[in-house]
Amino acid sequence: MNAPTTFQGNQIGTPVRYDPSVERVDAGEVEAIKGLIATMRYVNEKTFDDSGHAIRSVHAKSHGILEGYFEVDANLPPELAQGLFAQPGRYPAVLRLSTVPGDILDDSVSTPRGLSVKIIGVKGERLSGSESDVTQDFLLVNGPAFGAPTPKKFLPVITLLSKTTDRVQGLKKALSLVMRQVQRVLVAATGRPNLTVATLGGQPETHILGETFYNQAPIRFGDFIAKISVAPISPEMVDLKDAPLNLNGAPNGLREAVVEFFRKSGGVWEVRAQLCTDLELMPIENAAAVWPEEASPYRRIGRIEVPPQTGWSEARSFAVDDGMQFSPWHGLAAHRPLGGIMRARKEVYEMAKKFRSERNGRIIEEPREKPNFVD
Repeated sequence: MNAPTTFQGNQIGTPVRYDPSVERVDAGEVEAIKGLIATMRYVNEKTFDDSGHAIRSVHAKSHGILEGYFEVDANLPPELAQGLFAQPGRYPAVLRLSTVPGDILDDSVSTPRGLSVKIIGVKGERLSGSESDVTQDFLLVNGPAFGAPTPKKFLPVITLLSKTTDRVQGLKKALSLVMRQVQRVLVAATGRPNLTVATLGGQPETHILGETFYNQAPIRFGDFIAKISVAPISPEMVDLKDAPLNLNGAPNGLREAVVEFFRKSGGVWEVRAQLCTDLELMPIENAAAVWPEEASPYRRIGRIEVPPQTGWSEARSFAVDDGMQFSPWHGLAAHRPLGGIMRARKEVYEMAKKFRSERNGRIIEEPREKPNFVD
């Protein structure tokens, strides 16, 4: 673990204390969120009309559904011992691995990967809308920042992408092949992948279990402000970092790779927090800004352990893909989502949850204890 951040004077590295004034609503945000809701509903309706089954408007396809444990480290320094992490503990958890699109595509259309974590049995003051629940959700993607700074800037991007929902997959596969080549050139030139190119199909075809995931937009971290990351640390998973995975001719190749891995091995991820130490370098209302690790590194706060198991099954999909919702607004008030993109997610995700529940005739509710998956 990195050395504790100092609190002396005004030295560089002193965490910024949370205050409601760190959030500033853009003048066009309310209208932009209305546009996002309408766009995501279009995606929901289009995929439902084509399949007769309601799915998520983003991250529709799951590649792994896992149960394990979320452990909070003991003896954290005061600035990290905040909220859920104030006391050591071990909680049941559900993990869902996914990819970004709102339609179900062959995996050779290679897009950014997601990891959603639902921690069960969490007690404390709750966020509005989750008062009766005992869960804490973290939603993460394999990139350190979001693809747009604000809801207003995100709306035209997602509107354009929504028009490709359920269109001919052959065209998407061809575009993905081109975008992966473009991405290789960009990485060679800049040392960093381009998120827009990845979203258009330029995600490298690598093993999903080798990815490091980030929640991308800031959250309250007790007295402070942070971003969260989850990185593989068990040797078998570390070996999968950037490991090639040929997905051509394997429509569900990512899922098959996850199932094969957990059939033989367990996995461990490290949970990390990056504290905001400078509101200029680490803005709250610009979700596209990468917070520089030179100014504030990610530091360990816990771990996730998943034993060997069935990595995905129709029964697990029925229980989690259809029966659960993941949202950054499920959780403790001490981990309130911050910034425009997070504010937009609250309303957009509630619309999508209601749509899935009504169309599928299914109650979507928060678990109160460790799930008992019957595979």
